[in-house]
Formats: sequence, structure tokens, C-alpha cells
Amino acid sequence: MKQFMDKDFLLKTETAKKLYHEYAAKMPILDYHCHINPMEIYEDKHYSSITEVWLGGDHYKWRGMRSCGVPEKYITGDADPREKFQKWAECLPSLIGNPMYHWTHLELQRYFGIEEPLNGGNAMEIYDKCNAVLAQPDMGVRGIIRKSGVKLICTTDDPVDDLHAHALLRDDPTVPAVVLPAFRPDKAMRADKETFPAYVAQLEQVVGYPINTVADMRKALADRIAYFADMGCCVSDHALDYCFCELADEETLNDIFARAKAGQKITWQEQLAYHTNLLIAVGQEYYKRDWVMQLHFGCLRDNSKKLFRQLGPDTGFDSMNDVSNAAGLAALLNVLEEKEALGKTVLYSLNPVDNGVIGSVMGAFQTNSPIAGRVQQGAAWWFNDHKQGMEEQMRSLMNLGAFGSFNGMLTDSRSFLSYTRHEYFRRILCNMLGEMVEEGEFPQDWKVLGSLVENISYNNTLRYFGFDKFVK
Repeated sequence: MKQFMDKDFLLKTETAKKLYHEYAAKMPILDYHCHINPMEIYEDKHYSSITEVWLGGDHYKWRGMRSCGVPEKYITGDADPREKFQKWAECLPSLIGNPMYHWTHLELQRYFGIEEPLNGGNAMEIYDKCNAVLAQPDMGVRGIIRKSGVKLICTTDDPVDDLHAHALLRDDPTVPAVVLPAFRPDKAMRADKETFPAYVAQLEQVVGYPINTVADMRKALADRIAYFADMGCCVSDHALDYCFCELADEETLNDIFARAKAGQKITWQEQLAYHTNLLIAVGQEYYKRDWVMQLHFGCLRDNSKKLFRQLGPDTGFDSMNDVSNAAGLAALLNVLEEKEALGKTVLYSLNPVDNGVIGSVMGAFQTNSPIAGRVQQGAAWWFNDHKQGMEEQMRSLMNLGAFGSFNGMLTDSRSFLSYTRHEYFRRILCNMLGEMVEEGEFPQDWKVLGSLVENISYNNTLRYFGFDKFVK
């Protein structure tokens, strides 16, 4: 029997062990999509307790605790931090097979030197040990980034953001990693939301002119893209319920926009037409600047309306969507290609049934780019970033595309301890390749295999996103 989460955790063959320890483990980290607060990096935030780090905003853990019957008081409520940690520890044995079990123990091992499994019986002992480590001067946010080998981080930023924290970070030579903004214009594109009129007013204040037509909105977004580019941005991100491509003429679009800005209801079909037009417009702007456009789709959000009203978004009440994405995705990419504006594009679906859809659709658009894999399938996302989900995503990509140009892992996290997800991914990657070699499906050519692992772990991302301009 293997030891619990030892140095060869998830590595079943000798080939896998060699690939991980001699190639994957030494590669730095490029975290090209996350939801951390850049000001916390600038201020080198130190945490008051392990509870703040782990349970302060992690809806993955919140869902697990709710599934174990923990009252909300101990999850997002006003319970004492020790009580919250105790409840989380008591849940862990029930989360066998859940990636949160592995991630929790990887973080305990890598950042706190704690090898023993966490449970309700030793929770307070481990709580005190973690807090003692967090109290050390080098265990602020910057220290964690440094210990993790992170070279570059892309945050997630709205067009109205002034990027003040990024300006401070850019001018601070002591920051341990490059920190860049990523352009996330979802609020400008959701004319169906009740918050849309207020958001348009806010954007008007930022750009300094009225936004009365769709052309005005396109100009406003283009101006903000230019501002973000001046701040080093080279990545965008879009959240879609599902993929669509609903075309409409300018007169129709202006009518939709005017009613939405006035706070009137628009139909879902009208929303899709407005959204499509802006996606195409910003896609053209991204192409001019050689930006990467990320599309995240397949999420059904805020399913529990009662808890959404109580706790707000991103608190653990979303799920996979099961709407067909093939036709809409293909049509959208085709429109961009027809306009000579299909640039580097990364596709993520929350529903694993779309793995084949993404792999086959993107294969139809792999032309006219000096970068291998102009259109990419992104890493297994959110409800899929567990062992089986990662394996399925990578296996599908192998079946349908060029696996060697894959960009590898990201954290998509609000926690600075989540960089161990890169280790988790790399171990799974090396184990898959190792099994293929030992089954005779691929030659044991260490130069080729080592290069493949290093590229997927780091080098592909460096080149594809253009981060080699920032990371030396």
C-alpha cells in the first residue's frame, strides 16, 4: 500500500515519476486566469488565520460543507474562525474523492509542512500550527507567491476599473511576479440585467462621454481596451451562459440598447443580438493587439434564488448548463474569421459533454497563425478540475487535436494558496503520459517526453499569451 500523498502521489509508473520529478516539478507557474485582488499583492497582505485563507471566499469549500450538513453560520456566517475551521476539518473524511480533499492536503504539505491528514480530531492542533506559520514575516501574499514559483499572474478586471493597483505593482521592483490585468467586459454586454443602466452610467463617467448608441458602446469598450493595453493587458475573458451568434442590423441594435439603458425589459433574443455584436466588436480589437480571447461557457448561475438573495453571486449556487453549444460556437468563430479577426482564442465549457464539441469545432479554425493551436481548448474548468475531469479533457484533446500545443493549467481561484492546483494537474499529466509510454502507445524518448511536459506546464503558455515580453 502506498503512503498517503507521498512524493509519488498520483504517479503510478516509473516513467510518470521521472517525468514529474525531473521535468514538471521544476517548471515555474504562469497563472493566466484567476480572481485574486491585486491590491492584496501590493500591500503584501498577511492573514489573521488559516480560516481567513481557506474559508474567506472559497465557494468550493462552502459547497462541500453544505453537502455535509454544516449550518450556514459556520460557512459564511458569523461563527468564530476556530469553529469554522473545526467544521471544515470534520467534513474532510466525507469528501473522499473530491479534489478539495487533495488540494487541502497539498496546501498543508507545501506551505505549512504538515503531512498528517486533517480531520475533526486534530483540527485545533493543525489550526494553531498553520496560524503560527502564517504569522511569519515571509508568509504574506508576496511570500506565498515567491514560495510557489509564480512568474506571472493575470487578474480579472472590469472595463471601469482604474487599474490603480496594477500601476502600483508595475512600478514596484520588489514584487515577486509580474501582475497584469485581464479585460472582463461582461457587465457591458448584459443589457438584460437590472443593473445595466447603472453600469452604463458608470462607464460614461470613466470614458468621459455619453453612451447613447451601440456604436458609442463599441467605442467605449475600444477605448478601455486601449487603456488596458497600455497597462500591459494582453488577455480578455468572457462568461457566456452558452454559445450563440445572433446577428442584427444597427437600427435594431440601437433600439435594443436604448430600451435597456432606460431600464426597460428586453427579450432574450434581443439580448443575444446585442451581446453577439459586442463580442464581434471586441474580438476585432483583440485581434489588432494580438490579445488572447477566453470564452467560458456552460454555466447555469444562481440556481438557489433564496440563497442568491441572501449571499449574492459566486457563493456556491451555480451548476453546469446543458444547452447545446456546437452551432453557436462555430457560427461565432466563423463570423470573426470572415472579418479577418479570429485571433488566439481559448474555449472552456463547464459541461464535460462539450469536450468533443470544442475539440472538433476548434479543429476547423486552426489556420493563419504563427502560434501552434490558434484556437485552444482550455484546461478542465471549475466543476471539472478534478482528477477524472482533467483526464477526460486531456484525453479528448489528444483524440481530436494537437496535445503538444496545450496551454496547461490555471488556478481560476480567489485564494493565494491555490497554486498547488498546478502541481495537482502536472502530476495527473505525467501519470497519463507515463501510462501511455509503459503500455507501448508512445516511445520512451526522454527528450521528446521531457519537452512535451515542460511545454504544457509552462513554455506553451509563455509563448501563446505573449508573456515572454514580460517574463525573462
